[in-house]
Amino acid sequence: MAEIKCPNCGKVFQVDEAGYAQILQQVRDAEFKRQLDEQRALMEQREAAAVEAARAKAEEALRAEVAKLSSQLEQAQASARVQQATAEKNAQERLAQAQNEAAQKLAAARQESASQLAERDASIARLTEQLRAQEERAKGAQELAVTRATAERDRRVVELESQVQEVAAKKDQEIAVLNQRLVEQEKYKDQEIRDRDDEIERIKNQRSRLSVKLIGETLEQHCESEFNKVRMMAFPRAEFHKDNDVVDGSKGDYVFRECDESGTEIVSIMFDMKNEDDNSVNRKRNEDHFAKLDRDRRNKHCEYAVLVSTLEPESELYNAGIVDVSYRYPKMYVVRPQFFLPIISLLRNAGLNAVSARRELAEVRQQNLDVTNFEEKLEKFKLGFGRNYEQASKRFSEAIDQIDRSIASLQKVKESLTKSENQLRLANDKAEDLTIRRLTHGNKTMKAAFEEAAQVRAEKVTVGEGANPAGHDEGDPANAVEPDAVE
Repeated sequence: MAEIKCPNCGKVFQVDEAGYAQILQQVRDAEFKRQLDEQRALMEQREAAAVEAARAKAEEALRAEVAKLSSQLEQAQASARVQQATAEKNAQERLAQAQNEAAQKLAAARQESASQLAERDASIARLTEQLRAQEERAKGAQELAVTRATAERDRRVVELESQVQEVAAKKDQEIAVLNQRLVEQEKYKDQEIRDRDDEIERIKNQRSRLSVKLIGETLEQHCESEFNKVRMMAFPRAEFHKDNDVVDGSKGDYVFRECDESGTEIVSIMFDMKNEDDNSVNRKRNEDHFAKLDRDRRNKHCEYAVLVSTLEPESELYNAGIVDVSYRYPKMYVVRPQFFLPIISLLRNAGLNAVSARRELAEVRQQNLDVTNFEEKLEKFKLGFGRNYEQASKRFSEAIDQIDRSIASLQKVKESLTKSENQLRLANDKAEDLTIRRLTHGNKTMKAAFEEAAQVRAEKVTVGEGANPAGHDEGDPANAVEPDAVE
């Protein structure tokens, strides 16, 4: 397990190796995409800047040369009258030098463009190789994460199966113990029935004496006194108090509640005590109090209702012991005063068994819930992993498409550079075709200057300083001003 600290809240949480690999892969993908975008943007900027710089440089050089030639031409025109031959020679040399410099600059621009294109191709090849390597690493990480997740799932399933088997064995053992207890209880059932018959007979014989005692004190006081005698021994965590809360105009006599160490309620009983003098004229039956007792039980949220009654003293049904009247009202019993404590013990023991059974059922449900949660988490992990893999594949495809588009854009830049090279070639051809004759065609001032220079030269030739007294050289300026010889 790896610990990761949240940069916002500072909370540290743990993730397994598969989740950590997934987070690391996402960070690497984002970082790689960011670097790729930066490199692609930087490459595009460099290429655009190089193309623009080369173009601007070539245009500036061409404009500078044209300006320079114009300046030189103006200077040549100003000094043509005095030093025509020298000026023509210098102009031709400078023009040739300018043409050579323009050709060298054009060649340098071509070489620089070729080097940039080669660098671009190498960068694209390097990025493509990095992308392939990144994809292979992602595939390897995915296969490793799937293998680890599968192994962890198998191990957890084996552990859960062993736990389920242990729980089943424990349950079978408890069922066997309960069956044995039922067999033992079945053995002693007849003996208990005989003992109870004897006890009922004894109670009938002592009934008149007990009735005399109960008449001397109220039935409620008698039950409270009997309970307080055994409170600390039998019911140390129980509550038995007078019901003083009136709900819907009615209240019971006593409420009994008991909870275990964890605060879980074991049993709750609503008691109603009914006593009657043997000489009473208006006698009532026990079932006359059932409806009120059930209403009080529901209002106070008690589980059971018990009517402790001395009414109907001659009834064999109620004199038999604890009478279950749940066929009239749910979870209701009628007992004689001598069965007050036994009914509490029976209901409390039943509540303890129910609480134990509920706990076991909750544990089994929790174990089943753990297995279900594990399977749900595993399926959720699979779905999330597949979704992340699809997104990563989509991003890789988008990156490849963007690289293809970049290659196409660079191809267009290459075509533009090729076209720019053609334009530079045409400009170079035009610069090479530029001559003094073309520049001075139709210019009377220059024609007069050339004629004067030719006359001066002819005079020099006459006195022996010229090279050919019979005519002029092919480069003589006098020949360059003839209108018929210029296009």
